[in-house]
Amino acid sequence: MTTTPTTAYCYHCGKHHPIEEMRQLATKTGKRWRCIKSIEATKQGRTERDAFGKRVTANNKSESQSKARITLNVAGQ
Repeated sequence: MTTTPTTAYCYHCGKHHPIEEMRQLATKTGKRWRCIKSIEATKQGRTERDAFGKRVTANNKSESQSKARITLNVAGQ
């Protein structure tokens, strides 16, 4: 029996979102999932797109650093 996933990974922002918040887009490498929020952000002007990208980058960096600290703390014990 195959179960339908309830979330999908957004290749743009690097997070899992509920399927209802996602759209499948055709890219050069095939179909990929992307969240509606990121799709809408690209329809804005350059300033808004750049701001969205910087927020996503900052969030991803923060999460990565947090995971690294946790890993280092666990490994050091």
